[in-house]
Amino acid sequence: MPMPSELGLVGSTFLTVFLAELGDKTQLATVALSGTSRSPLLVFIGSASALVLASLIGALAGGSLSRLVPTEGLQLAAAAGFLLIGARLVWWGEAAD
Repeated sequence: MPMPSELGLVGSTFLTVFLAELGDKTQLATVALSGTSRSPLLVFIGSASALVLASLIGALAGGSLSRLVPTEGLQLAAAAGFLLIGARLVWWGEAAD
């Protein structure tokens, strides 16, 4: 039987990924593919399988990196990456105007 802390980790991970994926490119591509397909169930299976594989790769990479880099370093690198991506998007948005 899973411990409450393990269930909390599963729940918070599910909620984080679920909210992050709502309305993103993956969901829009899935909507487009299922709209042009005669088998939305097969589109769901393909899309879900791809998301599971991408999540597995991320979890394994994160687990491996955590053995080499302290948690604070990983958090700092992730924050810096998001800031750089955000700054680049803002800069491109201003350049397009």
